[in-house]
Amino acid sequence: MTPPLVAVAHGSRDPRSAATVRALVDVVRAQAPGLSVHESFLDLSEPRVTDVLRRLYADGHRTAVVVPLLLGSAFHARVDLPALIDEVTGDCPGFRVQVSDVLGADPALEAVALDRLASAPHRRDTGVIVSAVGSSNASANAVVASLASRWEERLGVPVSEAFASATQPDIPAAAAALRSRGARHLVVASWFLAPGLLPDRIATQAREADPKAFIAKPLADDPRVADVVVSRYASAVSGLLRQYA
Repeated sequence: MTPPLVAVAHGSRDPRSAATVRALVDVVRAQAPGLSVHESFLDLSEPRVTDVLRRLYADGHRTAVVVPLLLGSAFHARVDLPALIDEVTGDCPGFRVQVSDVLGADPALEAVALDRLASAPHRRDTGVIVSAVGSSNASANAVVASLASRWEERLGVPVSEAFASATQPDIPAAAAALRSRGARHLVVASWFLAPGLLPDRIATQAREADPKAFIAKPLADDPRVADVVVSRYASAVSGLLRQYA
C-alpha cells in the first residue's frame, strides 16, 4: 500500500493561514493523482497531525509519510513534531511514520520569493528586506541571512533579513540599516508560506518605516511550492524502501 502523505503546517489563529494550507494541499492532490494526501496542523488549527495519523492507523495504514510545511528546521521541526509522532506510534503498534525534510530554502521556493518582487515599483535607492518568522535557533535564522546575502549579490541593491519574532533584526532595525546604506524605499520579500498574524506584523512595521513600501505576498499559492512538497514525499518514500530492502 502506498503510504499516505500527511502535510503538517504550524497552524494559526488567523483562518487565512489554514485556508491557504488547504488550498496548497489541494494542488498537491492534483499533482499526485491517486495518492492519499491529508492536511494537518501542529497546533491552533484543525485537524491536528496526531488525529490524522491515528485515523490513518485505524483505517488500516501501517506506514505514513509526514511532510512538514516549514521553511526552517527549528523547534517545531526538531522537537514538537517528533514528540507528537512518538506519542502516536507509542499508542499504535506497528505503525511506521517517516518524516521528510522540511521544505526549507529549496531553490524553487527561493525562486518563488524572488519572482514575487517582479511587480515591485522600479525606484531608485531601493532596499530589500527578506522577512521571516524568526527563531531561537541560530541556524534557522542563518538560512534567512544567507538568502539576504545571495539576493544582494543577485539584485545589486542593499538587502537585509528581518524577523517577526524571537530574534533581531526586526523590521525597524533592518530598515534603519538599509537607510544607512543609502536606501530610501523599501521592498519587503516574504519568507512565509501563508498569510497570518506575523506577516501582518511585518507589513505594519514596514509601512511605518516607509508608507509606500512594497509588501510581497506569501509563497504557498504558487504551484512550485506543491512541487517541493511532492519531492519531499518522494525522497521520504525512497528512504522507507531502503530501510525495508
